[in-house]
Amino acid sequence: MTTNPLEQLDVTNRTLKRAQYEALTFSLASDGIQVRNNSHATPSEHVYLVEVTDGVPTSCTCPADEQYSGACKHRIAVAIRRPILDVVARQQLVADGGVETRPQTRSETESDEKRDWDCDCADLPDDFPCWECYRRGERELPSNI
Repeated sequence: MTTNPLEQLDVTNRTLKRAQYEALTFSLASDGIQVRNNSHATPSEHVYLVEVTDGVPTSCTCPADEQYSGACKHRIAVAIRRPILDVVARQQLVADGGVETRPQTRSETESDEKRDWDCDCADLPDDFPCWECYRRGERELPSNI
């Protein structure tokens, strides 16, 4: 995933804004990412499956994705969250017969050295890592995103 997935999607400014501000939650599913819209009065009735192909959200089970041209807010919401796309890519690699290898983390190789960046992990909920710890391989994403 070297390119920005938004470059490969047809998206309106309105849809992009909604994908950013609506209360969406994400769960890893065997065939993609399940997106739940908690902004609705009945969130359990607004759960959709977004399929990802080669790092790009390609389809969604919501009515808007089929009815309108361009990507729906659920697909855009997944596309703008790189950690979610990374998790899907790792899952697809393993599911396709590949083997996921975990690189050695900085703490395993240089445990006595002081971090050269500010870690904000303690301020985040549900064992979610800060961006720098995730990017550097210090911490993994929780499995329930």
